[in-house]
Amino acid sequence: MLNLISEPWIPVIRRTGRDTIRPDQIAEPDVLRLDWPRPDLNLACLELLIGMVYLSHPPKDRTGRASPPDSASLRPALGTLAPAFNLLGSGPRFLQDFEPLQGDASPPEMLFIDSAGGNTAKKNADLMVRRGRYEALSLPLAAMALYTLQAFAPSGGAGNRTSMRGGGPMVTLVKPSTDGLWPLVWANVPTGEPLGADEFDALPWMRPTQASKPVGKRAPITVPTSESRSRPDPEVFFGQPRRLRLIASDGSVTGVVQQPWGTNYRGWMHPLTPYYNDGTEMLPRHPKPGRFGYRNWRGVILESEADQRPATLLRYLHDFEGARCSLIVAGWAMDNMKPLDFLWSEQPVFPLSEDHEDRAAAAVEAAEQAGYAVAASVRDAVGGDDVKSGAGQRAREAFFGSTQDAFEDMLEAMSAGGPFAPCEWVEAMRRAALPIFDREVMPWLADLGEARRQKAVKARSTLIAAFSGRRPMGKKIFDPLGLEAPAKQARER
Repeated sequence: MLNLISEPWIPVIRRTGRDTIRPDQIAEPDVLRLDWPRPDLNLACLELLIGMVYLSHPPKDRTGRASPPDSASLRPALGTLAPAFNLLGSGPRFLQDFEPLQGDASPPEMLFIDSAGGNTAKKNADLMVRRGRYEALSLPLAAMALYTLQAFAPSGGAGNRTSMRGGGPMVTLVKPSTDGLWPLVWANVPTGEPLGADEFDALPWMRPTQASKPVGKRAPITVPTSESRSRPDPEVFFGQPRRLRLIASDGSVTGVVQQPWGTNYRGWMHPLTPYYNDGTEMLPRHPKPGRFGYRNWRGVILESEADQRPATLLRYLHDFEGARCSLIVAGWAMDNMKPLDFLWSEQPVFPLSEDHEDRAAAAVEAAEQAGYAVAASVRDAVGGDDVKSGAGQRAREAFFGSTQDAFEDMLEAMSAGGPFAPCEWVEAMRRAALPIFDREVMPWLADLGEARRQKAVKARSTLIAAFSGRRPMGKKIFDPLGLEAPAKQARER
């Protein structure tokens, strides 16, 4: 049957090798990391463990945060949750519809976000990710896949709701400097009070399903009872947008019955996700394909007026003022219901003053303009229609990769009390930009016609001028940094 609290089911790496543990054993000091066969399962399992600890033994305040419980204390605390965490059986089932569902069962691979949908398979369009990868799932793997789908659910056809953060949300986890699984989990548990045994109906599978089939033009919505990001509603870690029931045979899950119109979440603020203001409401951020670097830091790692950084990061910086940490940024990049990429990145977090936060954000804005200048110059040199494809886009990506270390060095110096040096940042960007232009353009210069060669020479001159503040692109680089273009343009050295 598998009880997710009292039985060992979570694969981990200990210092001595692989093992399978109960949730309370994550606090044992030699447990290093999770060991699921897929990165999205590892990410979702971290969220699940954070949620379990939040329900059973959260820190009450800043003082409690500094004194994490050990495994011996965690076991009885988690044990109170056991009646609510059965995967199968005749009673309530973890993250499944309150009542048995009628209908044909789909293969269990439907629980994985990157599996081919029914229509894709019908059209034989599943070329990159073939159908039939998972004919049956072990109970632990099924439990983890079920949680992953409910937590990250993309749009899935008529009536199949997305997760409370939309399809493929960005997940951000504070990673403290101390190694091990438990420090990582504990650093991200919100403050709160344990869930009482008479409060299990706060979990969506412990009460009748809140279906959301539209009545007229309106679909019922579910809003949080608590609007606090520091003490969120318990359901925030256990959203149940999909109506599912697992079918098991001989100790394995062999099918999944699904019905539409699961819970329709609105207005939830997840503590592990950054949000942005679209002009009318706060919406969760979602990963984009490709590398996550400093150009993506505003509103995630760095402050932004229109955005809200993840509550878990803000709380950690408050509770451990001056402590060093990094931020894991992960999640599925989606195009509607189509998975494009899975992101897993670890970014440094620098303790900055409010003024330095503003300066760092300005440096990112200047780099955005500089990256566009690089892409536009390459496009003009080689010929092309836009800066978002081909050589221009390739040059832009290379520019951000080449300036990542310089940006981090600048923030490191600022966090140590040093001044913001905008001219040095402009020079660092210039040193990165010109070699990128030359790599993209110069090897082909001899093969170009005279008119195109002249355009390439002019494009390089325009790029040099941009880093001297000359209009139009240079002004856009200089303005965020508070720099004025020199009265007399200096020649390239």
